Amino acid sequence: MKETVHTDAAPAAVGAYSQATTNGDLVFTAGQIPLTPDGELLADAPIGVQTEQVLDNLVAVLDEAGAAPSDVLKTTVFLADIDDFDEMNETYAGYFEASPPARSAVQAGALPKGVGVEIEAVAVVE
Repeated sequence: MKETVHTDAAPAAVGAYSQATTNGDLVFTAGQIPLTPDGELLADAPIGVQTEQVLDNLVAVLDEAGAAPSDVLKTTVFLADIDDFDEMNETYAGYFEASPPARSAVQAGALPKGVGVEIEAVAVVE
């Protein structure tokens, strides 16, 4: 049975989607952008700062679903500019130090609200 996940510790969904969905075994997050839970958009911040906010949002959603970064099986990273990969990766690595998940990273044509990075995840719920 599908359940939706919502937490006030991450930005609210601003469209026809949920922050995440789960069937009790797996959780699928929506793509998170560098938007604070209070609504401050960090689109002009360096990619490392944007990535930190994105991953903080992702961790908050995972926590609400009963998962942690160590439970993440796969992430997809969307970058506005693939040349930002190294800076994104440096910040990203700090969130997945032991046994990092599988990952794809691609340059997207454009990201919501003109941000530089968006990340989604699939995790197992323990």
